[in-house]
Amino acid sequence: MEIGTRLPGPKGARIMGVMREFNRDSLGFIERMQREYGDIVWSRFLYVPALFLYHLDDIEYVLTTNAKNFRKAMTLRSNFFQRLVGNGLLTSEGEEWKRQRRLSSPAFHRERVATYASTMVDYTRRLISGWREGETRDMHREMMRLTLEIVVRCLFSADISHDVDHVGAILAEMVKPFASQATLKWILNNRLPTPEHLRFHRLGRKIDHVVYRIIAERRAVSKDEGDLLSMLLAAHDDDGSGMTDEQLRDEVMTLFLAGHETTALTLAWTWYLLGKSPEAENKFHAEVDEVLDGRDATFADLPRLKFTEQIVKESMRLYPPAYGLGREAINDCEIGGYHVPAGTQVFMFQWATHRDARFFDEPQKFKPERWTAEFEAKLPKYAYFPFGAGPRACIGASFAMME
Repeated sequence: MEIGTRLPGPKGARIMGVMREFNRDSLGFIERMQREYGDIVWSRFLYVPALFLYHLDDIEYVLTTNAKNFRKAMTLRSNFFQRLVGNGLLTSEGEEWKRQRRLSSPAFHRERVATYASTMVDYTRRLISGWREGETRDMHREMMRLTLEIVVRCLFSADISHDVDHVGAILAEMVKPFASQATLKWILNNRLPTPEHLRFHRLGRKIDHVVYRIIAERRAVSKDEGDLLSMLLAAHDDDGSGMTDEQLRDEVMTLFLAGHETTALTLAWTWYLLGKSPEAENKFHAEVDEVLDGRDATFADLPRLKFTEQIVKESMRLYPPAYGLGREAINDCEIGGYHVPAGTQVFMFQWATHRDARFFDEPQKFKPERWTAEFEAKLPKYAYFPFGAGPRACIGASFAMME
């Protein structure tokens, strides 16, 4: 029996399914599906069956317990996404993903990540030095520039710091098409040589030129510059094989994408939330003044900035860097007692789970103080997963939290 005949869910349009409704108001649609149909919902995007999962047991099953039976959702295998990040950690599967994860992991060990703290502080200081009392600033734009400068510096040392605006502009243009993922326009642009499709590939060639040039220069000198690219270049398997230029390019582009916009969004939302909560803002300033006493922060200060960490966690609860995760069933399986055929798209939404009253008191309120050790110990594991969960959890989570 097909999945849609047994599970509750919206009927959707005859051809488009729920695609238009989802695209019109994605977050509202996600919330409404849970409210009207419960913890497991069937829907359809065009001809493709899809499940929305809201129960923690089902989320754990897909992300961890039976993770081997799920690959990334079809959106991450689109032509646009493949052109942007290639076959890097975000999109690769199976043995290739295991190898890339194994080779990339040393670059994100705690000891290595700690060395990037001064870079983060230096670039933040430089940004703030350009601000003037009484000015109005677009904090999203400011944070986008700051996080791009930091990730470029941590990736490449000073190699393209002078060209950061150019790289940022290209990346900004390349991610624009992803705003229309749940539309017919997205499908056509991915499959046909439309003007938008051709322009996207032209931009890709421009940024490839920069990345491949730097990789070639680094291979020629074989010197550890203390950055992420040096670690990736030095990574080797037991058989002595390292990453090819193409694999390096894909990992660099993955880090550009995952280490830039997501962090900028979290920072922008954090400033927004603090601006609306004078009590939390005052407590934040008091902690920073007490711990730092006017000096710049260091990696060693992080354990003492407890309320600051609570602010960041609460910001990512209300406004997670990504509002959902998608997987595709490789083989038939069972989720929540229902038969799920191979090829079904499975979606889990941090946006909904992080605001679920079953796990969070007053879930719509900004309450950093909720993040006590006692609260976290009692919180179900999959009620909060801003960096994903299971074997495919974000490799750069510690880098992002430090930043």
